[in-house]
Amino acid sequence: MDVEYRSWRDTGKIYLDGGELASLVNEVGADVLVVESDFVTRDTIEKCDLKVIASCRDDPYNVDLRAATAKKVPVVYAPRRNTIAVAELTVALMLAAMRRIVRADRLLRSGRVKYTGPRDFIEVYNATLGFELSGKKVGIVGLGAIGFEVAKRLRAFDVEILVYDPYVDPERLRAVDGRTVGLKELFQESDIVTVHCRLTQETAGMIREEHFAAMKPTAFFVNLARGGIVDEDALFKALKEGRIAGAALDVVQHDPAQSDNRFLTLDNVVLTPHIGGNTHDTIRRQSIMVAEDIREILRGGKPKNVLNPEVLKQEGK
Repeated sequence: MDVEYRSWRDTGKIYLDGGELASLVNEVGADVLVVESDFVTRDTIEKCDLKVIASCRDDPYNVDLRAATAKKVPVVYAPRRNTIAVAELTVALMLAAMRRIVRADRLLRSGRVKYTGPRDFIEVYNATLGFELSGKKVGIVGLGAIGFEVAKRLRAFDVEILVYDPYVDPERLRAVDGRTVGLKELFQESDIVTVHCRLTQETAGMIREEHFAAMKPTAFFVNLARGGIVDEDALFKALKEGRIAGAALDVVQHDPAQSDNRFLTLDNVVLTPHIGGNTHDTIRRQSIMVAEDIREILRGGKPKNVLNPEVLKQEGK
């Protein structure tokens, strides 16, 4: 199989519009199209003669599934491709915020730390006074694939797991010895609240000022889901006024975060530019998943992760 590989990391162009993508597919004469961020629209699908479309995502909203199905083109994807990466970063950001790791690093890099006497050391020590994760209550909003992996890892820190999830899988809950509570109760009881639900009409703006007002002054807020789930003004106010101890954020309203983001003005915040799934391992995992399914389809076999299996049945596969 000949492969035409054009990575957005190299080209600098994250999205190709429908016309560009269709022209490229037809220029190359591709039978299979693999994308990550590009939108495969109805127009692209109708203009191209594709045998398989693959989206290297676990939420392949970028492919017009209805149009692909109508043209009998199977669409494969990569569920949970970055679940481990996001879960590990969640724990890392929790520890970074609670132990003031980033603040300590910034202090040293600033050139202002000079130990000319005991008071200088005491000033730095006081500025970096942190909290241990062990023995704390961690509230998880959404015990889906990522939330579950976070909970599994946190059990090694001897924490108590609280869960808010109206659709929670009872087996997952039992596996992490979690306890379900209401959303406000979760914010009231938790020492750390971490968000892992999807952004939907139901969850948009779900976490509001009343929830931050209910938190302990020693509590931390962590978000690696979507910025739109949170009232960002309310969070910023709570952090700036010191009504909660700190936050760790990988997502914001205007995502990804840039260097002028207002949360960077606060010493009690750790902010990263939406890097939750950005690992070599995620790239390898998603690549293998879609490659194996493409091979199965072309061989007439049964792919593991196909969004429209009825297309294969129609073709007798």
